[in-house]
Amino acid sequence: MRTIGKNRGLARLADADGHFRMVALDQRPPLFDAIAKARGITREQVEYSDVTAAKRLLVENLAPHCSSMLFDPNFAVPAAIDLLPPRCGLIMTLEEHRVEETAGGRKSRAITNWSVEKIRAMGGDAVKVLAWYRPDADAAVNAHQKQFVREIGEDCARHDIPYVLELLVYPFLGSANHTADYVESPGKLPGLVIDSVREFAKPEYCVDLLKLESPLAANGLPARDAGAKAKAAQREFDAIGEICRQRSIPWVLLSGGAAPDKFERVLDYSYAAGASGFLAGRTIWLDAVLKNFPDYAAVSASLRKEGLNVLERLNALTTAKGTPWKPRFPVFSDIRKEGDFARTY
Repeated sequence: MRTIGKNRGLARLADADGHFRMVALDQRPPLFDAIAKARGITREQVEYSDVTAAKRLLVENLAPHCSSMLFDPNFAVPAAIDLLPPRCGLIMTLEEHRVEETAGGRKSRAITNWSVEKIRAMGGDAVKVLAWYRPDADAAVNAHQKQFVREIGEDCARHDIPYVLELLVYPFLGSANHTADYVESPGKLPGLVIDSVREFAKPEYCVDLLKLESPLAANGLPARDAGAKAKAAQREFDAIGEICRQRSIPWVLLSGGAAPDKFERVLDYSYAAGASGFLAGRTIWLDAVLKNFPDYAAVSASLRKEGLNVLERLNALTTAKGTPWKPRFPVFSDIRKEGDFARTY
């Protein structure tokens, strides 16, 4: 049973019906790259002020239309915390986007000078962590990743704040498909995704909400019909849904920068398997930045038109087919007199 703090935090992330309609703008390298391409410069030449300006535009134009937003502390908070509507939930990312890349896999770490305690202190509604993970990675790498995730889960439990865990399969260093960017790995196998979910759904990690990638590449998903290919694809999504059901963990889908129609198809399969929403970023806002930055007015116009069109379609699909999440508060059968709750909580 989740605590009061975790229940109330998750409720802040969802809409009134219990659907998670969340926009991610904690992206760092993907936004650096978009700005660099728009300006015709390298990633290293992108200025801090451009990143914060872009994030402010995203919050200003998208925050009124989602149930919560995912911020990072070093860019999004200074850029636009004053624009976040009071009714919009605040998820704060904890992980550093720079990882230690080894031949045996990737090792994650937290942002320097950042912690669960600071996220709770600033009024965050949830802590989000991206853990790059492959079950077939080097044993020492996976031990590091498990400890990283577990220790943050313990901190979240200590501070009574929801823990949102994002899992991503990645290509090994030296492989044909290797990239350090935040893109869907074309060589991933459904079993890698499903086995990762199975591991981190264990109670020892204290995860409250899973942010997951599609077990099958979005571009290769067949139309969800009565055909054999669609049924086979659905079984992969159902495997994830069953794990989350058994552990009573709600789950949402990340977009991974997929084209809007492809991501809607991913959501269609996911909702049939019991998913409760999405936490998407680039699919909604990347084109507006790529095509228009640094013309702020043009970026805003594109977000209000094309960006919101995508977001509203995702919202409608989620409302129609997503599985609502409902808080389950503890039953206070042992509270008999004044002071019992304050003493025991």
